[in-house]
Amino acid sequence: MTASSGVAVGILPLAAGLILVVALIWAVRLGIRVRRRESAAPRPEEQPRLPETGPTREVQEMREPDEVPHAKDERERLTPHQLSGGGSSGKRSEDQRRRRWDSHSG
Repeated sequence: MTASSGVAVGILPLAAGLILVVALIWAVRLGIRVRRRESAAPRPEEQPRLPETGPTREVQEMREPDEVPHAKDERERLTPHQLSGGGSSGKRSEDQRRRRWDSHSG
């Protein structure tokens, strides 16, 4: 019995190692097949280009808020399509100074 248990202790890690190696080889081959099926990377002439006028700049301006529409009845809820265009539809404000926190108002 002692000899058979010693053989089992030596064979089990070897078998587990072989199974692990076979699984890793299978995973690598599967990855290679998947990569071959993917479309090729874009060529340099297919890459996005800057506009001729150069990079675009961010425009910061103060906007007047839109009035939020009210439901006709208090039990009725407004759905998103009943509201106006997502907050960016307000008019440009006459006063373009940025609002700052007043350090004396606290």
